[in-house]
Amino acid sequence: MIKSFKKHLGILGTVGPTVLWLAAFLLIPLIYVIGISFLTKNAYGGVDFTVTLSNYVSLFQSEYAKVFADSLWLSLETTVICLLAGYPFAYIIANAPRKWKPFLVLLLMLPFWTNSLIRTYGWNTLLRTEGIINHFLQWIGVIERPLEMLYTDGAVLLGMVYALLPFTVLPIHTSIEKLDPSLLEAAGDLGAGRVHVFTRVILPLTMPGIFAGSIQTFIPSLGFFFISDMMGGAKTMYIGNLIKNQFLSARNWPLGAVLSIVLIVITLILMRLYTRVGSLEDMA
Repeated sequence: MIKSFKKHLGILGTVGPTVLWLAAFLLIPLIYVIGISFLTKNAYGGVDFTVTLSNYVSLFQSEYAKVFADSLWLSLETTVICLLAGYPFAYIIANAPRKWKPFLVLLLMLPFWTNSLIRTYGWNTLLRTEGIINHFLQWIGVIERPLEMLYTDGAVLLGMVYALLPFTVLPIHTSIEKLDPSLLEAAGDLGAGRVHVFTRVILPLTMPGIFAGSIQTFIPSLGFFFISDMMGGAKTMYIGNLIKNQFLSARNWPLGAVLSIVLIVITLILMRLYTRVGSLEDMA
């Protein structure tokens, strides 16, 4: 009995802190948000404990449907561009000489050493009408007037791609490194050209990394409200901005909670779809 007690005590000592951490910072806040979503906003920016479903019904309004459509489209664009740009970069890193690989991975991770807000401010300095790019283009005579590059949808897309590209590259790089070189040699011996080797061997075998990179890019891009605020001038409303505004500006916590729950549901659906074609270990 003493041995059994010690065994259970050891398990509790190992798992207990993790369970407490998840309960305190995940489960309890989630229950809190779900509870608020069924309450009513009062005239003073607070919450009345009157249960209602009107917050969920309001999601079917056309303006909210447009926000979700714009957000999903921006996330899709970001994901596709990150895949097109990130796959060649990941392939180069994976096939680089051994002595250069740590340096290339370091270059990929280097931006994370600086706060993302500071890096976004850097793009503001480059893209504004009085910025470095406009001054350079005017100096070499390419343009006569400054281009309106900042506070546009294109600037928001650029900021998203810049912030999320490493999240696409790393899983793909891991999948490419796991490739068995003998399979590539066998395909070459059987007469396959470089294009066929890539499309018939490399691409299918690295598909788990592609899916993992896509998920890790698509999901965060739905909630990166600060990039659209800083580089888009809040001209286009996205779901992350809408949630932030409901909590901080409009003081409509129930509606903000509903929008947050919808975002969580979208995330869970995407994760469920991903587990059908890949493994969560590919995201590590």
